[in-house]
Amino acid sequence: MFKGFYNLTSAMLTHQHNLNVIGNNMVNISTSGYKQERYVASTFDDVMYSRVDVNHSGGTEIGRQSYIRAASDIYTDYSQGIPEPTELPLDFAIVGEGFFAVQDADGNIAYTRMGNFSLNDEGYLCLPGFGQVLDPQNQPIYLGTDKIRGDNQGYIYYNDTPVAQLGVFQFEDNEALERDDRGLFTGEDPQAGQDYQIWNKYLERSNSDMVKQMTEMITYQRALQSAAQISKMYDQLMNRATGEVGRF
Repeated sequence: MFKGFYNLTSAMLTHQHNLNVIGNNMVNISTSGYKQERYVASTFDDVMYSRVDVNHSGGTEIGRQSYIRAASDIYTDYSQGIPEPTELPLDFAIVGEGFFAVQDADGNIAYTRMGNFSLNDEGYLCLPGFGQVLDPQNQPIYLGTDKIRGDNQGYIYYNDTPVAQLGVFQFEDNEALERDDRGLFTGEDPQAGQDYQIWNKYLERSNSDMVKQMTEMITYQRALQSAAQISKMYDQLMNRATGEVGRF
């Protein structure tokens, strides 16, 4: 009977983690270039087996039954979002693989698919609230004006004269990237991007689907409520077992 408490507690924790991730996806549904996340859990014994070399432990396995789930990871979906026209000259969208590079005031470089750029007080191209946008040589891009146009390779022109190029960087394994608290990605060994296009006056929409996220939210919310209700039934049953059956 007590085993049911483990299963129900595990279910409630798992569903709550799912709701937190879905809530974050929904909050960022209008954030350009946002990549949705998905929570994945595995059984507790699988986590233990992945950390212990059971083949050389010398012990004998007596069972693989597990009554609780453990957090595995939060995976990011890097699939392409839909490019949406904005008609703003400093908006750019990457179609294909790669990330823009942004450098903050402390010199730290992070990577993003957000392309809603603007000019700072000094005339440098920047991502508001994050930092200056970098070119392929990791140098800040100075424009001084928004009377520009861009081509599919990221070159920026003023009066038909190329003045800068947007840097696009790729990583060997996107799953190795880490998302920071600002929603930007950090990683090691960035390489020059290939097989991409940059669309000027476009922004990449979030790849998170509102209808799908709402459906999943309702599903996990009901599952969480069901687990909570059944746990109350277990509690009442245990009270009766100890208070009434115990007399005999």
